Amino acid sequence: MYLKQFVYLLVLTLVLVSCKPSSSIVTSKEVAQQEGTYKELPKSNTTYKTVATTTKTEEKTVPTKKQSSKNKLVENEESDYDPDSDNTPYLVRQIIYTAMEYDGVKYRSGGTTTAGMDCSGLVTTVFKTYDISLPRSSNDMSKVGKKLKNDEIQKGDLVFFRTNGRSVINHVGLVTEVKGDEIIFIHSSVQRGVIISSTKEPYYQRTFAQANRILN
Repeated sequence: MYLKQFVYLLVLTLVLVSCKPSSSIVTSKEVAQQEGTYKELPKSNTTYKTVATTTKTEEKTVPTKKQSSKNKLVENEESDYDPDSDNTPYLVRQIIYTAMEYDGVKYRSGGTTTAGMDCSGLVTTVFKTYDISLPRSSNDMSKVGKKLKNDEIQKGDLVFFRTNGRSVINHVGLVTEVKGDEIIFIHSSVQRGVIISSTKEPYYQRTFAQANRILN
């Protein structure tokens, strides 16, 4: 009798374990905490401003306030931006804040770690944290998901650029904020590493190619 009960409980335990979801994609705070991927969201309202300065190869992003030695943009205390005011999905907010953790990391071709990363390395690393696999190159990445019209772009979407003077896409960034027709995005710049930039900057305005939505 006891042996049958033991065998029954053992089989039930194995079934429950085998049915446990393996994906780490999270859509709520509770699931994220269980998966160990939860990150505390900012308690204060913050945003970033950018001002373009011209170089021979690309437009640099310069903060409106004093910039730290690690090229991180300083928070604008006068902003009334609330990350939750537009009902941004939880997963999108988590992806954005994960990307922000790499702000200031230096550029390294082929890199995917805090020791250095390139533009597609930043995006693939961030999305991989949430069990979302993307192609390694920005050109291949531009063929994934839904291509958007400019007025459809939202936080969490990807923006692509042609910065080499050719027709092939070679740069990608992650949208962190949308202010009217201005798109704020985080990316890894060859000269500045991981920084926040704007499509209002002449360089990125001129080289912008398209935007894609990876997350439904």
